[in-house]
Amino acid sequence: MEAGGRYYNTKDQVSELESLLGKLPDPAAPVPQRPKRHIPGRARQLNADQVKELIAGYQAGATVYELGDRFGIDRRTVSEILHRNEVLMRRRGLSTEQVDEAARLYEGGWSLVRIGERMAVDPTTVLNRLRECGVRTRDVHGRKR
Repeated sequence: MEAGGRYYNTKDQVSELESLLGKLPDPAAPVPQRPKRHIPGRARQLNADQVKELIAGYQAGATVYELGDRFGIDRRTVSEILHRNEVLMRRRGLSTEQVDEAARLYEGGWSLVRIGERMAVDPTTVLNRLRECGVRTRDVHGRKR
């Protein structure tokens, strides 16, 4: 074996190092800033007058979503405020009588959408209540599942 061995000819190694150095950022260039992350702030607190206005709005028929947008708070916060102030919540969904009527209409061939429109609820609400009552539902082609 020769005196320098495999390290005798360093030309390839030097080329590789120069190539790697070329890929590094310029040391004189400014350091890139990290993107700023959103740091959650403190939850917005409503004063007594705003709470009264929120309650009045709900009792006048506004939804918790609408009130949340109006006051800049989450709809769950609206619900918590209403519960804390013992406001009777509107029942969304179907009563027992409505579920019975929905089952009768569904078995009569009505679609979930049509029943939902008639009862002013989402079709998924109708579907869920029918399933809870053991009504066999149809697939999208009208065949029993």
